[in-house]
Amino acid sequence: MKFHYIAYDKDGQKFEDDFIAEATSEVIHYLTNKGLKPVSIEAQKSTAASPSRQVFGQKITINDKIFLTKYLALMLKVGTDIFKAIDILIHDFNKPVLKALLLEVRTNLEKGQPLYTTFGHYPHYFSPVFINLIKAGESSGNLEQAFADLNLSLEKEKDLKGKIKAALIYPLLLLGLSFVILIFLITFALPKIAAVFEGGGIKPPAFSRVVFAIGLYLGNHIVVIIPAIVATLTAVAIFFLKMPLGKKALAYLGARLPIFKGVIERVALQRFATTLSSLMKSGLPILNSLEITAGAVSHAGIRQALERIAREHIPKGVTLGESFRREPAFPSVVSNLIAISERTGHLDEILQTLSGFYEAEVDASLKTLVAFIEPMLLLVIAVVVGTIALSIIVPIYQLVGQF
Repeated sequence: MKFHYIAYDKDGQKFEDDFIAEATSEVIHYLTNKGLKPVSIEAQKSTAASPSRQVFGQKITINDKIFLTKYLALMLKVGTDIFKAIDILIHDFNKPVLKALLLEVRTNLEKGQPLYTTFGHYPHYFSPVFINLIKAGESSGNLEQAFADLNLSLEKEKDLKGKIKAALIYPLLLLGLSFVILIFLITFALPKIAAVFEGGGIKPPAFSRVVFAIGLYLGNHIVVIIPAIVATLTAVAIFFLKMPLGKKALAYLGARLPIFKGVIERVALQRFATTLSSLMKSGLPILNSLEITAGAVSHAGIRQALERIAREHIPKGVTLGESFRREPAFPSVVSNLIAISERTGHLDEILQTLSGFYEAEVDASLKTLVAFIEPMLLLVIAVVVGTIALSIIVPIYQLVGQF
């Protein structure tokens, strides 16, 4: 969100500008760190229509952002000015929603507005990291490097999401196959076998009768049960993935389940290192970089630790390395490397190294997670199928024993 602020310094000089942030508190913190006293902070509502509203049913995906940043960085590198680069992309893009966005970018640039402000109108698509990196690139005159860093960061994010999805494909296929087998057994096999026993006047054991009764009930109401299951799963997915309360509940569970906890922490640390490295490299002040990075990390413990470092530790004169050491959310390897890099002056390079390290750790954690989930799913399938099989075999065995 874009905020317009008016502030004064200790000499009474007036400062007025726009600032991209997620909340008013971030603007106040930014002004206080600069030694300014805010007298007015107003949220600016964009009058422009969202690109997704201009073109019904289309969204700006991560692939679109990768393509956009890659080609802007490339064209700026070869000496093309920003206006001509935008015009080339407008002509070459086939996706209407991106054309609408780029047309708005060009219009705002012609009005003298900075490039980052247009992206700031759409926080749903463009994160504070994205916006502030462009802002820093414009301020330093190195917009080409800003787009190159954004492209690298987006590609890492896409690669990470791809690895997570790939790791879950086999367990999901296994779960789906077991569901199909279960449906076949309760709708086709169990009714026929139960009819054989009833037609022959044979009374199966209590265990078999219970299994037959459950199977027959499910089979007779399968037309109602399957839509109910699908609707329930859809509602649960929407609650946990879209609703704020559901996201908090999912994060709470993930942070406490040992098998998922390690993966979630490593993903958050990788995101922390990548984001902070890009922001520091762009020239943003350390406090602003930490605040923005905190907003980009979904892990509650790491986010709160970064906020404490930016708002409590460093303003009190604590060194960066010592600040990280005081926060147990960060492993000792992170704290020690940051302390070393602070003395040598290569923080962004060390953070890039940490990003690569945790990227490899995420790969290993995902493999461990899949190695745990697969046998657990097979065990559940074996129990369900074995229970049905026993309910059939036991009465047959008793029947054969009577002869």
